[in-house]
Amino acid sequence: MDINHWQQRLAELCEAHQVPGASLAVLVDGEVHECATGVLHLGTGVEATADSLFQIGSITKLYTATLVMQLVAEGKLDLDAPVASVLPGFAVADPVATRTVTPRQLLSHTSGIDGDYFHDTGRGDDCLAAYVASCAGLGQNHPPGATMSYCNTGFTVLGRIVEVLTGQVWDDVLRERLLDPLGAHSTVTLAEDVLKFRSAFGHLGEPGDDPVPAPVWGLSRSAGPAGTINATAADVVRFARLYLDGGRTPDGTVVLPAEHVAAMSQPFVQLPASHAHRMCWGLGWIVYDWPGGRVIGHDGATIGQKAFLRVVPEAGVAVALLTNGGVPAEVYQRLFTELLTEHAGVAVPDFEPPAEPPAVDLGRYVGSYLREGYDVEVTERDGVLNLRGESTGELAAVNAVTNAVLVPVEEGLFAARRNAHEPWVPAVFYTLPDGSPYLHFSMRAAPKTPKD
Repeated sequence: MDINHWQQRLAELCEAHQVPGASLAVLVDGEVHECATGVLHLGTGVEATADSLFQIGSITKLYTATLVMQLVAEGKLDLDAPVASVLPGFAVADPVATRTVTPRQLLSHTSGIDGDYFHDTGRGDDCLAAYVASCAGLGQNHPPGATMSYCNTGFTVLGRIVEVLTGQVWDDVLRERLLDPLGAHSTVTLAEDVLKFRSAFGHLGEPGDDPVPAPVWGLSRSAGPAGTINATAADVVRFARLYLDGGRTPDGTVVLPAEHVAAMSQPFVQLPASHAHRMCWGLGWIVYDWPGGRVIGHDGATIGQKAFLRVVPEAGVAVALLTNGGVPAEVYQRLFTELLTEHAGVAVPDFEPPAEPPAVDLGRYVGSYLREGYDVEVTERDGVLNLRGESTGELAAVNAVTNAVLVPVEEGLFAARRNAHEPWVPAVFYTLPDGSPYLHFSMRAAPKTPKD
């Protein structure tokens, strides 16, 4: 593999799409190749290097899911037993969900629990216990099992299950059971450990605008099992290699039995308009149906940083891209298509509206769609649907308001984007089995608020 070629291509794409800095690692033919470009912070100009740490955001969920499946393999956890049977006192606002939600539903984002509850419970080792206790008033976005809605909350609950069943804090379990056996020595969870390395800082701004350093560095410790790992791109593909090698490390140590490795990447729940997303969820892993073959992976986003991981099991290839601002989705789309076409025979599919959008009934979609921490208002003006999304929770101070145009693809399915500097993504209007109208956008399901 000519890593110099891909380093040059990475640099070109990051410059074109205003990404301050990025790190890339590729596992191909059993070897890890890595490179980097740009700077870690536009204010300091410190160079991004392959040994720099970036926040990998929700890719962390794959690590937590692996710990959970280890406990399943050891007979310590039943994925289909109620969470409340493992965490005495666990409760959310809905009594049915309190009694019935299972770890399997948390792993697959089908619990319906409000998912963007970023409640800071402090820096102590009790932060996950305190977070779970604070969920007692948390509502439902949908009934358990009724649809899929991305749920950060659920993975913090899973992290607490790991703590209770092992008697250790999540950070220590992660290190002892997963990171050390993998030799992932440049992967950490706590801010004080990040200080031992070169590390990236996030940058914010509208697509096409010059990115500026974010007002804060990262998420609270209570979000740990859902998204606070910092790592090099090479360490991320070392983790991914575990899922190419049947749960074994390079020295043959079994970290997770092969049958549990396979179970995690089996399709479990479809997304609304799955033909547009070309993906579904397994137990932690996203399963992609791409031109050329099957791919598994996950993305991650924190405050001004975004990460991408894709694994092609049949080709033995894994790619991780870590970034710190700008429009990284465009870099990902182009770079991964070129790289994976050459080395794995698969390509990232395009999603965009037709040149001549069909006529649809726009009025039926107008309204408010509300979920925990995020309000969406869909309006119509001059024959065009517009979406306005605003954070209302603890991240409201750092998350910008989203204003996107919605272009019809078919009845109920629209292509959304803020402006021409970012790629289109699906926005789906649909109904649950009970007839309740919903909007599925950014992997989240939000119920339509009835008119007064």
